[in-house]
Amino acid sequence: MKRFPSLLSLVLLTSTVLFGCNGSTVRSSNSGSVEVAVSRQDSSSVDRQRAKVHSELGRLYLQDGRYDIALSEAEIAFDADSGYAPAYNLQALVFMALRNSDSAEESFRKALNLAPNDPEIHNDFGWFLCQTGKAQESIGHFKVAIDNRLYTSPVKALTNAGLCSLSLKSDRQAEDYLQRALTMDRTNVAALYWLADIAYRDQRLAEARQRLKDLHVQIDPTAESAWLALRVDRKLGDRESEARNMGTLRRKYRESPEYQKLMRGEFD
Repeated sequence: MKRFPSLLSLVLLTSTVLFGCNGSTVRSSNSGSVEVAVSRQDSSSVDRQRAKVHSELGRLYLQDGRYDIALSEAEIAFDADSGYAPAYNLQALVFMALRNSDSAEESFRKALNLAPNDPEIHNDFGWFLCQTGKAQESIGHFKVAIDNRLYTSPVKALTNAGLCSLSLKSDRQAEDYLQRALTMDRTNVAALYWLADIAYRDQRLAEARQRLKDLHVQIDPTAESAWLALRVDRKLGDRESEARNMGTLRRKYRESPEYQKLMRGEFD
């Protein structure tokens, strides 16, 4: 799989929702099965409200890296309402963070069994599949999320579909998804970086340079983005800008793989 730059591969990837089927059947929202994510629906009972509260609390603990407490919150949610899909999605995301792929997949599928059309769960499960060597399968799940007109975070699924398309070496498909994501959110740093990378490899150097300029308005140059910018400048013959990016790598990222490549003269 293509190495996604640490800062740019985002956690734009996961949201809070449900999970599971026995197989990997993906229903298209074109069939009329468009639904609001369960996590965003009003609670129908006191027990469901309790399950929702603890699932949301568990996600905060997950984001804070407190995985044991996040799992405990998922268990409390199960006790309150064993049919609450976002609790299983939470559990799956914790197992994913702990690199327990078998348990993560089992929990994801439970979530999807309970809420087969939930766009948030499809997005999260798609990213799990992409990260575990099943990128081709992941695209179908992202499409379910993207096609759901009630999904509140389509940029996440579009970006993830783009990143996973890159791992399949499908640059044109990746470019389509990433451009759609960027159209919806002009500050999307993952889309900007990878669109620049694709343009560079396509020898569309002026486009690659503009993407990187737009990126560096949003964030300070990372080792990855400075290295890409340096190589674009080098091919364009802009020695001043090349030297500036070289200086960034030398001052801030001496321990990075990109700086080591620079020292070895491995520009491509």
